[in-house]
Amino acid sequence: MSFFDASQRNLVGAVAELAFCNPFEPRRIDAERRALGRDGPAGSAVWSLDAGSPEGRPELRELADRLAPALSRARAKLAEGAKPSPADLAAYEDATLYLLYDRYRDRLEQLYRTAAAGRGQGRGTTVKWWPAFEAEFDHLLRPAGAPLVTDYEPAHVLACFFQIRRAFDAIFTAIVGRSPCLASLRARCWESVFTADLRAYYRGLYRKMDGFPTLIVGPTGTGKELVAGAIGRSRYIAFDADTRRFTEKIDGGFFALNPAALPTPLIESELFGHVRGAFTGAVCDHTGYLEACPPRGAVFLDEIGELDPAVQVKLLRVLQTRTFSRVGETRSRTFAGKLIAATHRDLPGMMADGGFRTDFYYRLCADVVRTPSLREVLDGRPDDLQDLVRFLATQAAGDSPDAEALTQRALDCVHRSYGRAYAWPGNVRELEQCVRAHLIRRDYVPFCQEKSPKRVAKDWDGLFERADATAESVLSRYAQRVYEKSGTYAEAARVMDLDRRTVKRLLDAARGASEMIVTAG
Repeated sequence: MSFFDASQRNLVGAVAELAFCNPFEPRRIDAERRALGRDGPAGSAVWSLDAGSPEGRPELRELADRLAPALSRARAKLAEGAKPSPADLAAYEDATLYLLYDRYRDRLEQLYRTAAAGRGQGRGTTVKWWPAFEAEFDHLLRPAGAPLVTDYEPAHVLACFFQIRRAFDAIFTAIVGRSPCLASLRARCWESVFTADLRAYYRGLYRKMDGFPTLIVGPTGTGKELVAGAIGRSRYIAFDADTRRFTEKIDGGFFALNPAALPTPLIESELFGHVRGAFTGAVCDHTGYLEACPPRGAVFLDEIGELDPAVQVKLLRVLQTRTFSRVGETRSRTFAGKLIAATHRDLPGMMADGGFRTDFYYRLCADVVRTPSLREVLDGRPDDLQDLVRFLATQAAGDSPDAEALTQRALDCVHRSYGRAYAWPGNVRELEQCVRAHLIRRDYVPFCQEKSPKRVAKDWDGLFERADATAESVLSRYAQRVYEKSGTYAEAARVMDLDRRTVKRLLDAARGASEMIVTAG
């Protein structure tokens, strides 16, 4: 007698894939459709904040209702001594983990909301339903008292479930919009937390993630700090079965430092700590972020391109050996967390000029996350402007009718005064200030206004007078002007009699040159 019939095997196999799929990738939607037996365009849906959280959607409950009987029959066969194929047994295990998560979805949600609101902060909250979870775990994943493919511990599985719930919310709420590049950014953030192989993470890779630093790159004003926070606050927190509590609070393991805002001696003190008498004013011992960071916590260094080379050398040692010393002492201490760094600077160019250490860069570059410019976001989905403005207006004015009125005023002004092709050189940070300006004075005047025709003509005259521009740079600037007037890649390509991809490449080059000019200024 077969372990699964054809229908059950298809269902369980699809759910097994769903259980370990990156929730922010299009294939997650495809896996849901296959599991539910429904047709639809492949990979067409993108999670977005304005659509509401997908947690607890009716389709998922329907899927669990269909899955439970198939797994119940399979579990009974295992208890009777059935010997399924390795593939069927692995699919049963994976699908059972999915079903177990679904059955405790509401209680995980309540636990997370209680912890996030500060009532107990995770560590102080007793998980009263732990005995029921442990009993159901043993019933489903240890039929006849024997483990299946993997000898999971129920406390570890609960810790993973709680981490998945927290990580989804952290990433989902930090990155607003449905543009394809934002969907890709969410998926990259998820991989920075769990890797591309969630099964391997469950089975032991979670212990090694502290050793993989994350480097976030992208133009200024694109939310690199939000991305770092989403990754850093999604850490694994162990569950203590004896006390029925998580071992640490959920919001205590993320430490952020901006080196550009501090002199080098203070950066070293804040990072590594110092001992009394190490320098003038050091009247007592001080614990630095690297020492205060708990296991699987994170230290975030914003604008790492501004770090002094001497500090780069010390951080290189931290990444190589996981050890450091306080300023003024020789005792070696251990860094038990994860390093997250961010920069808007051109690190390859800085390395070529000697401004950034090559060996330090190659300790950081295994996991690189790039935040897209606002222009890239809007090119992928123009309607994201409305979603972002509404989100920022709600943050500025609160959840009230005033927020919707503010949204409409800001959108009307942007479309009327700047047009849909406005470059947004300050990215989301500029859009936020545009919304705030409308709240205060119902107007916004960007610092870098579009140049008048007379000024543009003068710039072109100067460009040709100098006779130092390449043909590519001249064509890139012209493509930018055509795009600003036409508003779409397709129309710009028609006017210039070029391929759409060529126009996009020229525009990317022009925007890159503009960002370098703004940064240099």
